[in-house]
Amino acid sequence: MHDITVVDLSRWQFALTALYHFLFVPLTLGLSFMLAAMETVYVTTGKQIYKDIVQFWGKLFLINFALGVATGLTMEFEFGTNWSFYSSFVGDIFGAPLAIEGLMAFFLEATFIGMMAFGWERMRRGQHLAVTYMVAFGSNLSALWILIANSFMQTPQGAHFNPVTMRMELGSLSQLIFSHDAQAKFVHTSIAGYVTGAIFVAGISAWYMLRNRHMELAKRSFRMAVLFGVLSTAGVITLGDALGFVGGQAQPTKLAAMEGLWKSEAAPMPFNLVAFPSQQDQVNHGQLQVPYALSLLVTHSLDGTVPGVDQLEQQAAARIRNGIPAVEALQTLSSKPGDADALAQFHAHEKDLGYGFLVQRYAQDVSKATDAQIGTAARDTIPQVAPIFWSFRAMVAMGLAMLAYFVLAVIFSLRNRIERQRWFLKLAVWMIPVPFLACETGWLVAELGRQPWTVYELLPTWMSASTHSVGYMIFSLVGFVGLYTVFIIAEMYLMVRAIRQGPQPHDDDAGWDGDPVLGNSASGGRLAGQAEG
Repeated sequence: MHDITVVDLSRWQFALTALYHFLFVPLTLGLSFMLAAMETVYVTTGKQIYKDIVQFWGKLFLINFALGVATGLTMEFEFGTNWSFYSSFVGDIFGAPLAIEGLMAFFLEATFIGMMAFGWERMRRGQHLAVTYMVAFGSNLSALWILIANSFMQTPQGAHFNPVTMRMELGSLSQLIFSHDAQAKFVHTSIAGYVTGAIFVAGISAWYMLRNRHMELAKRSFRMAVLFGVLSTAGVITLGDALGFVGGQAQPTKLAAMEGLWKSEAAPMPFNLVAFPSQQDQVNHGQLQVPYALSLLVTHSLDGTVPGVDQLEQQAAARIRNGIPAVEALQTLSSKPGDADALAQFHAHEKDLGYGFLVQRYAQDVSKATDAQIGTAARDTIPQVAPIFWSFRAMVAMGLAMLAYFVLAVIFSLRNRIERQRWFLKLAVWMIPVPFLACETGWLVAELGRQPWTVYELLPTWMSASTHSVGYMIFSLVGFVGLYTVFIIAEMYLMVRAIRQGPQPHDDDAGWDGDPVLGNSASGGRLAGQAEG
């Protein structure tokens, strides 16, 4: 029997390292394609200013990329050290996309990133542009394979459990790769990275404009960023709705937690705009609802319904009872692998094997599990509602705020008035942390909402952890927090120093009328800014 304190500490350690690492990932995804777009303008126009733009933002990209790699490597080892049973149980499936990510995407990205950084004077423009695009594709391929692995944990497909080896085995690589959850999550996460990169570039460009430094570079960077960002934000909101629809079908318990839905209701269902969920009493306090909205948002109709926690717990209890014979059969097969009766019993109940594992936490001999123990295990299938409920609303609120910000930014920039809107430039600087926070809250919704499962409906979290001591887990947790704090400090120091230094100056920045980014009024906008000053 696993020590639940060790399980909780293992979860905290992986959560903190993942949250640290995920601060770097969206910016890498976003900046990579923004650099490719910026360099495309440079190759098309041949203007030195655009080369300066690419090289400056490329320097910040390289800093972020290096720290992202450093924080991501340790997570690979945590699966083996802290989640050894999980690694044994699903290693054949989970390891495949991770191996592909390392061999194809990461090596591709790492090889071309060196050429991108040091190849400016060694390659022709078109060749260097191709390298930059390869870095962008490599970054996004890396994210694809990681999210395929994560999606198996969310909605396991393409695999089956072998009762003889006691392991999950890969049955269909195509089902694993092309699951609806994996594809929707990849597109949503990648575009969220584009939004992050756009706000990062726009915010730093605004900082330069507030100080009247590197004005031409800042205005061009700002315009490219906000045009890139407004399209990306609209896309991430739209695809977030699609991901919520897919996830709601696959994980109804997560959806019930996101909506604070304790009781099943008739259609059309109201949406809880504000509520303070009580897990113990299974009620919402201080509830503010929008009539009919939940049915429209989740089912896209007024007739659709969403199961509440009460209904889901009843379904879980029935599945636990059906899964108990599967666990009993496995116990027999572990000592008698050729027992035909046990094998037949397992296959008759194997779809609910994971639910049988849930009650094993409370009754080691599952055949003697009481109704109370089954009820407790059924209640465990509902994740912690309050943090999921509020993380989801925070993510949505920040998404809508970013869309409004980008719309205003595009309007001001296209009118060549952005340098006059000092209040908006200050807002742009303060907006830099927002997409990072939105990505983190989205991660919390996805991962907390999967609980109590490591692999949804197959492997409970309480079974997945290694059998370490509490002292070891506390020591390693403190060590990781300290190490990652050093990484964050290093990232901030290097970024701030590079931003303060700014791009390398050039004297050939004249003659920009007819510019493809700022338009024919670039010089007029510059003169207007000087006149206003």
